[in-house]
Amino acid sequence: MLAIAPVAVIAWSLLTPSVEVWRHLWQTRLPDMLVSTLGLLVLVILGTLVLGGGLAWLVSGYDFPGRKALAWMLVLPLAMPGYILGFVFMSTFGFTGPIQGGLRSLFGPDVPVPEIRSVWGAALVFSLSLYPYVYLLARAAMREQATASYEVARSLGYSHLKAARKVIFPLARPSLIAGLTLVTLETLTDFATVIYFNVQTVSVGVYRVWKGMFDRDAASELASLVLMFALALLLIERTMRGRARYTQQGGGSRQLPSKKLYGARGWAATGACIGVLTLAFFAPVLQLAWWAAGQLAGGKGAGDSNFLSYLTNSAVLAIGAAGLVAVVAIGVTNARRFSGTRYVKSMSQMSTAGYALPGPVIAIGVLLVLAGVDRGLEAMGISIPGLLVTGSLAGVVYAYVVRFMALGVNGIDASLQKVPEELTLTARSLGATPARVMRKIHLPLTKTGVAVALLLVGIDALKELPMVLLLRPFGFDTLPVWVWQLAAESRWESAALPSLTIIAASLVPVALLTRSLRGSDSGVELLPDSGKGTKELARV
Repeated sequence: MLAIAPVAVIAWSLLTPSVEVWRHLWQTRLPDMLVSTLGLLVLVILGTLVLGGGLAWLVSGYDFPGRKALAWMLVLPLAMPGYILGFVFMSTFGFTGPIQGGLRSLFGPDVPVPEIRSVWGAALVFSLSLYPYVYLLARAAMREQATASYEVARSLGYSHLKAARKVIFPLARPSLIAGLTLVTLETLTDFATVIYFNVQTVSVGVYRVWKGMFDRDAASELASLVLMFALALLLIERTMRGRARYTQQGGGSRQLPSKKLYGARGWAATGACIGVLTLAFFAPVLQLAWWAAGQLAGGKGAGDSNFLSYLTNSAVLAIGAAGLVAVVAIGVTNARRFSGTRYVKSMSQMSTAGYALPGPVIAIGVLLVLAGVDRGLEAMGISIPGLLVTGSLAGVVYAYVVRFMALGVNGIDASLQKVPEELTLTARSLGATPARVMRKIHLPLTKTGVAVALLLVGIDALKELPMVLLLRPFGFDTLPVWVWQLAAESRWESAALPSLTIIAASLVPVALLTRSLRGSDSGVELLPDSGKGTKELARV
């Protein structure tokens, strides 16, 4: 229930709207925010569809120099948060950056240059940082397609490209829509990156109303609007999927045949992949490394007290959130195994709903829940000064648990599914209590899933920005908050080292993902040790 409460509070705002608040919002900046939000979403959807879907087809349907290495390297931009890529782009392509400076020196001060501080610039950054979501799901769908339909299309005279357009992409449509839904939700939840580009979205309005005006009612109303956007996206995705089924017989028998590209065409395909990687990952990392080296040479950097303090704050939050999510997720997954009732299954599914919702919505929901708790404590004569005036670490961790519960539950549940249910039933028949079964059988056999859940939650918490900005206590900053503040002041060099630290941490799950991709490319399948279950059962 605690994981559902913040979302339920915001949803209640949808059912009980304040006419005065909405009139004020509509008369001020709400129409412009709606137009900017919709325009940004459309551009990002188109950009990630072209990049993600196009690159997935390129590495799946064609063979060219470096294809195998580039196929898994194309997921590296997942480690590059948008708020880091955004300020690197601003420093490079902005008015004072080297690109525009060089153009003015060559062609004069009146040379026409597209304005990077615009919805187009923000859409470019989001497309480069988020296209791997579409790429991964589209590539997985293309790898799983049976070759029968494709070969029939080819036998009817379809070219390689036409067969892809008429057969492969329609079959991959559910995966493309799922990837675009993730991209849209990530874009909708962001308000740090778009501020660099002066794009006023609804999420930016939530942040500014709360932090600038301290208007709880207006912030909750705007957060409910963001929630409505998110729910509408999920509903559209489910409606478009409908009852359609996109399966084929023999889907796992053979991979999709690839066409060999020779000469200039092959190197053009290689260049396209390298070009995207350079813009989205390699060039920004090199720029950050150059800035960080200059800072370290000047005696600033890892020894800076601010850096160590903010790194410690980030680590404390990440470890606390990961540990709490793991504990709750273990309880949820084991309760589902022991009970199996419809009510328990429904509640466990609802506890993971936060991952599909924007961070600002969850943050405002947590604030409203804590406000209710605060009022209840005051009614009982218990006063906690400053609990909600300046925020609290408990509120940040609570929001993390709501947001990242799905990572913990899904990771641990995936491992628990590999534990035969007969082991649980046998242990229970021998008189073992559920707690003893969980301690002696389930936990030892799911320790890999628990470790993966801890890793994923910890790293996602380490690079989380929107919720921390809304909920952090006064004077408590993390590495992402520090990066954002420095970038907002155009102190690019100072933001380099903490940015590289965040990217390095984010590379850990990306490395695990690329390892699995390379394993799938080689046809290797890892099988669990079936003998462990008997050993653990003997301990009960």
